Amino acid sequence: MEKLINQFEFGLFFWQILIFVGLILLLKKFAWKPILDAVNEREEGIKNALQSAEQARQEMANLKSDNEKLLADARAERDTLLKEAREIKEKMINDAKADAQAQGEKMIAQAKAAIEGEKNAAMAELKSQVSALSIEIAEKLLRDELSNKEAQSKLVEKMLGDSKLN
Repeated sequence: MEKLINQFEFGLFFWQILIFVGLILLLKKFAWKPILDAVNEREEGIKNALQSAEQARQEMANLKSDNEKLLADARAERDTLLKEAREIKEKMINDAKADAQAQGEKMIAQAKAAIEGEKNAAMAELKSQVSALSIEIAEKLLRDELSNKEAQSKLVEKMLGDSKLN
Protein backbone atom coordinates (compact mmCIF):
# COMPACT_ATOMS: atom_id res chain seq x y z
CA MET A 1 0.00 0.00 0.00
CA GLU A 2 2.87 2.31 0.73
CA LYS A 3 4.16 1.78 -2.71
CA LEU A 4 0.89 3.01 -4.18
CA ILE A 5 0.91 6.09 -2.01
CA ASN A 6 4.50 6.87 -2.93
CA GLN A 7 3.82 6.55 -6.65
CA PHE A 8 0.75 8.79 -6.54
CA GLU A 9 0.60 11.31 -9.33
CA PHE A 10 -1.92 14.06 -9.44
CA GLY A 11 -2.17 14.20 -13.27
CA LEU A 12 -2.85 10.51 -13.57
CA PHE A 13 -5.42 10.80 -10.76
CA PHE A 14 -7.05 13.74 -12.53
CA TRP A 15 -7.32 11.88 -15.84
CA GLN A 16 -8.63 8.78 -14.11
CA ILE A 17 -11.30 10.85 -12.33
CA LEU A 18 -12.17 12.58 -15.57
CA ILE A 19 -12.45 9.28 -17.46
CA PHE A 20 -14.47 7.85 -14.58
CA VAL A 21 -16.90 10.81 -14.57
CA GLY A 22 -17.10 10.65 -18.37
CA LEU A 23 -17.80 6.95 -18.17
CA ILE A 24 -20.50 7.59 -15.55
CA LEU A 25 -22.04 10.27 -17.78
CA LEU A 26 -21.94 7.98 -20.81
CA LEU A 27 -23.40 5.13 -18.81
CA LYS A 28 -26.09 7.44 -17.44
CA LYS A 29 -27.01 8.67 -20.87
CA PHE A 30 -26.78 5.42 -22.78
CA ALA A 31 -26.89 2.56 -20.26
CA TRP A 32 -28.82 3.71 -17.17
CA LYS A 33 -31.84 4.88 -19.08
CA PRO A 34 -32.32 1.60 -21.02
CA ILE A 35 -31.56 -0.39 -17.85
CA LEU A 36 -34.06 1.67 -15.83
CA ASP A 37 -36.58 1.42 -18.66
CA ALA A 38 -36.08 -2.35 -18.76
CA VAL A 39 -36.48 -2.51 -14.94
CA ASN A 40 -39.60 -0.33 -15.15
CA GLU A 41 -40.98 -2.45 -17.98
CA ARG A 42 -40.25 -5.56 -15.95
CA GLU A 43 -41.96 -4.02 -12.91
CA GLU A 44 -44.93 -3.04 -15.07
CA GLY A 45 -45.01 -6.56 -16.56
CA ILE A 46 -44.97 -8.07 -13.07
CA LYS A 47 -47.81 -5.73 -12.00
CA ASN A 48 -49.80 -6.72 -15.08
CA ALA A 49 -49.09 -10.38 -14.45
CA LEU A 50 -50.23 -10.00 -10.82
CA GLN A 51 -53.38 -8.22 -11.96
CA SER A 52 -54.01 -10.90 -14.56
CA ALA A 53 -53.44 -13.57 -11.94
CA GLU A 54 -55.88 -11.81 -9.59
CA GLN A 55 -58.45 -11.55 -12.39
CA ALA A 56 -57.90 -15.21 -13.24
CA ARG A 57 -58.34 -16.10 -9.57
CA GLN A 58 -61.56 -14.08 -9.46
CA GLU A 59 -62.77 -15.74 -12.65
CA MET A 60 -61.87 -19.14 -11.23
CA ALA A 61 -63.80 -18.31 -8.06
CA ASN A 62 -66.76 -17.19 -10.19
CA LEU A 63 -66.49 -20.33 -12.32
CA LYS A 64 -66.27 -22.45 -9.21
CA SER A 65 -69.40 -20.87 -7.75
CA ASP A 66 -71.13 -21.23 -11.13
CA ASN A 67 -70.05 -24.88 -11.29
CA GLU A 68 -71.33 -25.47 -7.77
CA LYS A 69 -74.63 -23.83 -8.71
CA LEU A 70 -74.84 -25.95 -11.86
CA LEU A 71 -74.04 -29.07 -9.83
CA ALA A 72 -76.73 -28.18 -7.30
CA ASP A 73 -79.21 -27.59 -10.12
CA ALA A 74 -78.21 -30.86 -11.78
CA ARG A 75 -78.60 -32.72 -8.47
CA ALA A 76 -82.01 -31.14 -7.92
CA GLU A 77 -83.06 -32.06 -11.46
CA ARG A 78 -81.72 -35.60 -10.97
CA ASP A 79 -83.66 -35.90 -7.71
CA THR A 80 -86.80 -34.63 -9.45
CA LEU A 81 -86.34 -37.10 -12.30
CA LEU A 82 -85.77 -39.96 -9.87
CA LYS A 83 -88.88 -38.96 -7.92
CA GLU A 84 -90.92 -38.83 -11.12
CA ALA A 85 -89.51 -42.19 -12.19
CA ARG A 86 -90.45 -43.70 -8.83
CA GLU A 87 -93.96 -42.26 -9.12
CA ILE A 88 -94.31 -43.63 -12.65
CA LYS A 89 -93.03 -47.01 -11.47
CA GLU A 90 -95.54 -47.05 -8.60
CA LYS A 91 -98.34 -46.01 -10.95
CA MET A 92 -97.39 -48.74 -13.43
CA ILE A 93 -97.26 -51.33 -10.66
CA ASN A 94 -100.64 -50.20 -9.28
CA ASP A 95 -102.15 -50.18 -12.78
CA ALA A 96 -100.77 -53.66 -13.44
CA LYS A 97 -102.18 -54.87 -10.10
CA ALA A 98 -105.57 -53.32 -10.88
CA ASP A 99 -105.57 -54.87 -14.37
CA ALA A 100 -104.54 -58.24 -12.98
CA GLN A 101 -107.23 -58.04 -10.32
CA ALA A 102 -109.86 -57.02 -12.88
CA GLN A 103 -108.82 -59.88 -15.17
CA GLY A 104 -108.83 -62.26 -12.20
CA GLU A 105 -112.33 -61.14 -11.23
CA LYS A 106 -113.43 -61.48 -14.86
CA MET A 107 -111.96 -65.00 -15.01
CA ILE A 108 -113.67 -65.87 -11.70
CA ALA A 109 -116.98 -64.54 -13.03
CA GLN A 110 -116.52 -66.56 -16.22
CA ALA A 111 -115.65 -69.64 -14.18
CA LYS A 112 -118.72 -69.10 -11.97
CA ALA A 113 -120.88 -68.71 -15.09
CA ALA A 114 -119.36 -71.88 -16.58
CA ILE A 115 -119.93 -73.73 -13.29
CA GLU A 116 -123.51 -72.46 -13.16
CA GLY A 117 -124.06 -73.56 -16.76
CA GLU A 118 -122.54 -76.98 -16.03
CA LYS A 119 -124.69 -77.21 -12.90
CA ASN A 120 -127.84 -76.33 -14.86
CA ALA A 121 -126.91 -78.81 -17.57
CA ALA A 122 -126.30 -81.50 -14.93
CA MET A 123 -129.61 -80.67 -13.23
CA ALA A 124 -131.40 -80.82 -16.58
CA GLU A 125 -129.76 -84.15 -17.35
CA LEU A 126 -130.58 -85.41 -13.86
CA LYS A 127 -134.21 -84.30 -14.28
CA SER A 128 -134.29 -85.97 -17.66
CA GLN A 129 -132.92 -89.19 -16.22
CA VAL A 130 -135.29 -89.00 -13.22
CA SER A 131 -138.25 -88.43 -15.51
CA ALA A 132 -137.15 -91.26 -17.79
CA LEU A 133 -136.77 -93.56 -14.78
CA SER A 134 -140.14 -92.40 -13.43
CA ILE A 135 -141.81 -93.10 -16.76
CA GLU A 136 -140.12 -96.47 -16.94
CA ILE A 137 -141.22 -97.36 -13.41
CA ALA A 138 -144.75 -96.09 -14.09
CA GLU A 139 -144.81 -98.08 -17.31
CA LYS A 140 -143.79 -101.26 -15.50
CA LEU A 141 -146.34 -100.64 -12.76
CA LEU A 142 -149.07 -99.96 -15.28
CA ARG A 143 -148.22 -103.11 -17.21
CA ASP A 144 -148.49 -105.13 -14.09
CA GLU A 145 -151.72 -103.49 -13.05
CA LEU A 146 -153.21 -103.36 -16.52
CA SER A 147 -152.47 -106.95 -17.29
CA ASN A 148 -155.47 -107.74 -15.15
CA LYS A 149 -158.92 -106.69 -16.57
CA GLU A 150 -160.45 -105.99 -13.23
CA ALA A 151 -157.49 -103.81 -12.14
CA GLN A 152 -157.81 -101.85 -15.38
CA SER A 153 -161.42 -100.99 -14.67
CA LYS A 154 -160.68 -99.90 -11.10
CA LEU A 155 -157.83 -97.67 -12.33
CA VAL A 156 -160.01 -96.02 -14.99
CA GLU A 157 -162.77 -95.38 -12.44
CA LYS A 158 -160.31 -93.97 -9.95
CA MET A 159 -158.84 -91.63 -12.57
CA LEU A 160 -162.25 -90.49 -13.65
CA GLY A 161 -163.15 -89.81 -10.03
CA ASP A 162 -159.96 -87.81 -9.51
CA SER A 163 -160.45 -85.75 -12.63
CA LYS A 164 -164.03 -84.81 -11.66
CA LEU A 165 -162.85 -83.62 -8.28
CA ASN A 166 -160.28 -81.28 -9.74
